[in-house]
Amino acid sequence: MTLLQLTQIKRWLLLHQARHPVELYAWDLVLTAWVMAWISLPVLLLLHDWPLLPLCLIGYVLPNGYASWRRGLHRRGRLRCDWLTAL
Repeated sequence: MTLLQLTQIKRWLLLHQARHPVELYAWDLVLTAWVMAWISLPVLLLLHDWPLLPLCLIGYVLPNGYASWRRGLHRRGRLRCDWLTAL
């Protein structure tokens, strides 16, 4: 997922936050984990703390995984996901 796509989703959620507050908070958690993964990766590499490296990798792929999971739920009709139009 590109930075532009991340921004488009965030912008859509901010514009529609009155109707979708839980989705906005969930996306904020996903972005927080993503930023924390990018920030902690150099620190983990410098400190040679290899057991925590998988957490950085999970945080890095979390936005893609979350969007794919929501897209799948939307296609199966289990959850309506209006912000998919932002992608």
